[in-house]
Amino acid sequence: MNVFLWIAGSAAVLIAAGYLYQSIGCYRDRLRFAGSGRWVKIESGCRLYLLEKGSGGPTVLFEAGIGATNLNWCHIQETVANFTGTASYDRGGLGWSSNCRTARTPANIAEELHEMLERAEITPPFILVGHSFGGLVMRRYALLFPEDVAGVVLVDPMRCEEWPPLDPSKQSQIDLGRKLIRFALPIAQCGLVRLAVTTMFKRARGISGQGAQRREIGGRHVVERVTEEVRKMPKKVWPVVAAHWSRPSFYAGMRRHIESIPDTVREMQDAQPIREIPVVVLTPGNSTPLSEEYLKRIGDHVQQVIAPVSAHWIHLDEPELVIRSIREMVQAASVETAAAS
Repeated sequence: MNVFLWIAGSAAVLIAAGYLYQSIGCYRDRLRFAGSGRWVKIESGCRLYLLEKGSGGPTVLFEAGIGATNLNWCHIQETVANFTGTASYDRGGLGWSSNCRTARTPANIAEELHEMLERAEITPPFILVGHSFGGLVMRRYALLFPEDVAGVVLVDPMRCEEWPPLDPSKQSQIDLGRKLIRFALPIAQCGLVRLAVTTMFKRARGISGQGAQRREIGGRHVVERVTEEVRKMPKKVWPVVAAHWSRPSFYAGMRRHIESIPDTVREMQDAQPIREIPVVVLTPGNSTPLSEEYLKRIGDHVQQVIAPVSAHWIHLDEPELVIRSIREMVQAASVETAAAS
């Protein structure tokens, strides 16, 4: 009996210490890494983290992939800020933003983005830049608020036909992602994920090796694709990514995004094309180019550019191509604005 009580007491002390370690770590992370931006509270009560750089117009807005944050655009935003104003942010439930109550679908997110921009007093016109899932968000934004949009750059936008319910074979990836996140959430709350992630990011070779192992095994589900992305990001942002991955809220936010994939597909598969707004679609060289019919479903003024040496993360594999596309869109919008005035 005494041994049992000793074991139970020790376990309780360890769990309490883990929770304390996690709480202190989250507090310190926010002080160290979140000072460059600001939080904008929207009507639902959600507080979205906004990072602004540069000045002038049109303002370039960045939207990251399904499990990513403003860090995804670090290098590109810094470069683009040299010739125009920029804004990136963390969607509700990810990064430094608080959770949002609505499903993580493009329409809901676009509405929240629009409200955030209004409350932050960032005025249009905007150049919208979205990667993967973020590409669907920016398409929806352009459809909802066309008067605010001067151009759109879609970086390998998510293809609805590759996900449930249009492709039921991918349901297993969603189910696996949800199971892993359900397992990770309580572990994150007691600090064990923080300890493991911090150790992993301190060992740069470990990240590359684990990524390679996952590819050999297969199972490229959503969580693993996020890991692959981080491996390509500048090392200076790794500590911030580690901080995000150490927060229980990250796993709760990821779960909300993954669970909303089928609803996202239903919403966007029959979306109207973007009218009278120039759109550039960047397609990786290792995937099948989009057909003319597919491009017409995106918009009536769409140009496809092939990124020859890129995989899905074009903005990390060929950042100069993305920057050039943005610069050309900014210049064209500036000329049109000048002509109109």
